[in-house]
Amino acid sequence: MATENELVPVESSPVEPVVTRSARPRIHKFLEAVTKLEGSDLHLKADAVPRIRKGGKLMQTTHMALTNAEIEAMVDEILTPEQRVDLRHLGALDIAHAVTLTERFRMNIFRQRGNISVAARRINPKIPNFAQLHLPEIFEKIADQEQGLVLLAGITGSGKSTTIAAMLEQVNERRSCHVVTVEDPIEYLYVDKKAFINQREIGLDVESYDLAIRSLMREDPDVILIGEMRDRHTFQAGVQAAETGHMVYSTIHAGSASGAITRILELFPPDMHVNIRQALATNLKAIVFQKLVPSLKTGVDRVPVVELLLNSPSVKKYILEGRENELISVIRQERAAGMIDFNDNLVELIESHTIAPKEAYIVSPNPDELRMRMKGIKTSV
Repeated sequence: MATENELVPVESSPVEPVVTRSARPRIHKFLEAVTKLEGSDLHLKADAVPRIRKGGKLMQTTHMALTNAEIEAMVDEILTPEQRVDLRHLGALDIAHAVTLTERFRMNIFRQRGNISVAARRINPKIPNFAQLHLPEIFEKIADQEQGLVLLAGITGSGKSTTIAAMLEQVNERRSCHVVTVEDPIEYLYVDKKAFINQREIGLDVESYDLAIRSLMREDPDVILIGEMRDRHTFQAGVQAAETGHMVYSTIHAGSASGAITRILELFPPDMHVNIRQALATNLKAIVFQKLVPSLKTGVDRVPVVELLLNSPSVKKYILEGRENELISVIRQERAAGMIDFNDNLVELIESHTIAPKEAYIVSPNPDELRMRMKGIKTSV
């Protein structure tokens, strides 16, 4: 019978409990359980049983429900005085927390209904390559670019950060260059290979994104990672760096490749849109939109489904003319150049028995078209 100290998902086989030691933060017991179970996330909430996400499914553990006082005490052990003040004033806090030298978690600590909750995502200690991520070979060519802007689009938890990490690790293995990252928080730790890499974490190494961006060009980078295109200033800094010969990677919250362009334009007043379109048409190398879908393959929890927009004369023309909503037709017409339509990718994954059709219909931007495709009927562009 499970004891209150065990952290075993109800649906899984028993795992030996981790014994709590006073010499370490108490929350490590829960984080180590995620690692042992090869889960992806830990969720803690007052008066609720801790939950672990594995293979995309959130499962209850057999640990007894935690009180708010217990969660607050665990959180307090891992925060700095400054972070405690921020949590109290802002109601939420993002941090990266290391359990060991190789086991790290991206944690969001937040208040809800007056209590403290924790959502902790495990960061894979090994940076996977594109093959291990089940991404198409064209991604290697994207990562070989030495100047321009590459954007990863998608919702939170869609694997954007991991795909960028794979790109930067390829740069690290192939290029003698200086890489500077600005992250909130740092997720993957890079070990210098051919590249020389400096990673700056907001709140730890620099006070704000604004200050980090301002000092970027004085740090003599060749390759830049800006964790997120979150405002006008961040985007302008990224484009200016690309225009001056740097390779810039970043993420943006958007629901498609064309949606990423719309999202960027929304950051600026209409009278600036012509200039922004010109900057995008000139400097953009690729926009990758991706979602993670449960996998049918043994040993693989989830696989990415992608839409890939590469810059081409047609893409530049459509961006300059304000026809980004029509870019899906360019993607379909220029598949031979490496562009990928989201539904095309879904069909490939279904036919290879990598994902189930029902999962494909859930994430498809056009389920009716996908059903027709699965019947062998291709719609016209």
